[in-house]
Amino acid sequence: MGSESDLKIAEKGIDILKKFGVDFEVRVASAHRTPELVEDIVKNSNARVFITIAGLAAHLPGVVAALTTKPVIAVPVESKLDGIDALLSCVQMPPGIPTATVGIDRGDNAAILAVEMLAISDEELSKKLKEFRKKQKEKVMKSDEKVKYLFY
Repeated sequence: MGSESDLKIAEKGIDILKKFGVDFEVRVASAHRTPELVEDIVKNSNARVFITIAGLAAHLPGVVAALTTKPVIAVPVESKLDGIDALLSCVQMPPGIPTATVGIDRGDNAAILAVEMLAISDEELSKKLKEFRKKQKEKVMKSDEKVKYLFY
């Protein structure tokens, strides 16, 4: 996270990662105020995927992507301009240094995307993902059953 104020967004992802039993580390490091810390974290991490959360200029995802060849998932945060400024900073990366960017404040989707990436080489995680999707489908089907007769 670029700052502690992003913790509420991170918590959405933390909940998902815990449900899937994925190990993670949460850190605060600013691309602008503590670039050395960002570099130290990235270069010394055993992470296979990085989730970066940033608002305003939202340069953290790009800086992390520049420091690693591992996948970087960017979560733009609503701060100014309804988060559009952060979203554009995350998606408008130069050629060769991509970030996978999820929707504004979607720490949960970032975690799911990370799990999907990890599940490519982890059959147990893949099974958990399939069960997760099955439960999502069941929830929608129950909602449909509940709602479809309300307006007849």
